[in-house]
Amino acid sequence: MEPVTSPPGSGRERRVTRAFVELADTLVDDYDVIDLLHRLVGAAVELLAADAAGIMLADARGNLRVVAASSEDAELMELMQLQNGEGPCLECFRTAAPVTMHDLDDARDRWPLFTEAVAQRGAFRSVHALPLRLRGDAVGALNLFHARPGGLPPEDLVLGQALADVATIGILQEQAIRRGEVVNEQLQTALNSRVVIEQAKGVLAQHGGLTMDQAFERLRGYSRTNNLRLSEVARSLVEGALAPASVLSGAKTARRGRS
Repeated sequence: MEPVTSPPGSGRERRVTRAFVELADTLVDDYDVIDLLHRLVGAAVELLAADAAGIMLADARGNLRVVAASSEDAELMELMQLQNGEGPCLECFRTAAPVTMHDLDDARDRWPLFTEAVAQRGAFRSVHALPLRLRGDAVGALNLFHARPGGLPPEDLVLGQALADVATIGILQEQAIRRGEVVNEQLQTALNSRVVIEQAKGVLAQHGGLTMDQAFERLRGYSRTNNLRLSEVARSLVEGALAPASVLSGAKTARRGRS
């Protein structure tokens, strides 16, 4: 079976360098963790020849939840695993080790409910799950989805794990990393912000006749243009303090800075 190859050559190397420089710049600022995770899934799609990517995080009770996805199809794949209680991403989280499935058709005995749901949807054929790890434990998983069967070259798996590690660093406080403890409060904040962002996407999609992916790009574009936290803009939109038309038009606001 042919591997799923990424674009070779110096052009790809420049993209890798640019991606990590941008992520590093984000981490040294007062960053928005949700926006950081969406940047990460976008980088994973671009750099690893994936058709989609997503990130799951564990909440305070150890239950996985979707926190970032590059597309609605990717989010649906994550949700199907959670609903059926099985799949590569859940297994990756439970074992804190990478899980690779070159062809989901070969996993019917391993994950029968999940593979049946995937077969009905028909969007992806192979999945590669990489743990967000901290000293042997997993706090979540980065999941790469491909529309055709195949494996990833070893160097791509290394790069994918590096992106997953950046996600872990972005979520956990430096002091908590030294102690080897997961900061449940910070994880829960990221998950709660995700709920508000999903609500805001729905508001924009309804008002603008957009897909959920398009609505998210408008929301993120507005937050960046106005130097505001993504979660802050989403909350203002949901609570009615910000008009959907302002976000849809991409207009600048007089408001500056981050609270």
